[in-house]
Amino acid sequence: MWPKDFFEFAFIPDMDASLQKLAKEETESEDWNYQNTVIDRSLPVLYNYIRYTYCKVAEEGKISLSEDGQYSCFNTGLVTPSQEAIYASFEVNRKTDVQLWFFKAWLRRGRWELNSFPELPDLAHYFDDPASLVFDTRKDLRINVEHIIEENKERFPEPYKSMDNYALQTFLKGAIDNAKERVCRNYKTAIPQYYKGQIQLLLPLCIGNPQRADLALVVERHSTFYRASTCLTLDMAYNNARQITKPDRDWLQP
Repeated sequence: MWPKDFFEFAFIPDMDASLQKLAKEETESEDWNYQNTVIDRSLPVLYNYIRYTYCKVAEEGKISLSEDGQYSCFNTGLVTPSQEAIYASFEVNRKTDVQLWFFKAWLRRGRWELNSFPELPDLAHYFDDPASLVFDTRKDLRINVEHIIEENKERFPEPYKSMDNYALQTFLKGAIDNAKERVCRNYKTAIPQYYKGQIQLLLPLCIGNPQRADLALVVERHSTFYRASTCLTLDMAYNNARQITKPDRDWLQP
């Protein structure tokens, strides 16, 4: 049984420096920063990506040990510019009463250091039914507008979050109607995210400008309908969506 938390599993001497090296020298180019949220951490999307990827592979038992038990590794799901898989590698921590493992390096699949593993671990697995990644326009979409506003009003940009709740409902209902029409025209509008063991879909809420999303509507899939009762900021939505794959869409940008 592996610890659920990455930082309980291993000691990382300098997490920020390790992530900078991964982003700049190891993996293919990608923007890992938030665009709308000020946070006292560099590369926050990558930071969360590694933490939650570890959590998923630990849950699935996809962490490999070397034949002598002195090293471990897991598949990050990231690749080099030449599309070679990248693994996080660790060695046994020589200190006692601390994390069992000590971060060693990010290693591409061809590195000799990985030869000590009889088998290299698989990717984290997030879904069984590919249909869950696509919005089925034949199903009804049920929206709890009042709940979305009451529970998430601070996520709305100005001037909307300063509005009376009833007035904001009018704007939000219009944005939701536009989102439903948009996904009917182009199924790729709906972007999958992984959250608490299930696949959800994200739809753009363009409140003030049809060319720019202000928020992401979270849609849960049920057997015969979809339900939406919350929304996310774009940074939160991108962070969640990136766990499955790099979004390649026209509205949710890093």
